[in-house]
Amino acid sequence: MTTKQRFESVLDWFAVNMPIAESELHYANPFQLLVAVVLSAQCTDKRVNMVTPALFAAYPTAEALSKASVQEVLEYIHSVSYPNAKAAHLVSMAQRLVAVYGGQVPDNIDDLQTLPGVGRKTANVVCAVIWNQPTMAVDTHIFRVSERIGLTTNSKNPLQTEKQLVKYIPQDLIPKAHHWLLLHGRYICQARKPKCESCGIQPYCRYNKTSAAS
Repeated sequence: MTTKQRFESVLDWFAVNMPIAESELHYANPFQLLVAVVLSAQCTDKRVNMVTPALFAAYPTAEALSKASVQEVLEYIHSVSYPNAKAAHLVSMAQRLVAVYGGQVPDNIDDLQTLPGVGRKTANVVCAVIWNQPTMAVDTHIFRVSERIGLTTNSKNPLQTEKQLVKYIPQDLIPKAHHWLLLHGRYICQARKPKCESCGIQPYCRYNKTSAAS
């Protein structure tokens, strides 16, 4: 099976069996999504969704958050991973949003990455989810799953994975493909013990030694 054939087979399966694939983070606007994604770094979406309702109620806009102290924000997010650093990033990010972008979340990767606490992955998520742009955010799930399945080969870092994925995934499918791979890694192709027996893409998977791809 060629790489192109594997991509086509995997994407076709997801399109039929997971037609709706969306972020599991709760948000109501671009600003809230940006904050939630920053908080989600090395933290579960479930935990982030537990802290954001109160945080968003207290700071509904970039302007409001920009006036908060780091300690005040920390009180809302202390249960997430790396709360001190994230609290500082959120305040600084809001201040830059107000000062440079009029309180509005930028709609491109380059500008987003100028915000404190926002790396390429976060920028890609925001562009894909909010503006449906063909940006592929690579988190730990996607990095692992792509290599395990055989969509990528010898990828050493998230950027290499991103480049290999966007080479073969049609642009209009990239935003949804991000969620397909992420959710598959979160619930089926798990790190320690992948659930191969209940995996629909098993016939196309490089990892499964008994599959047609082996």
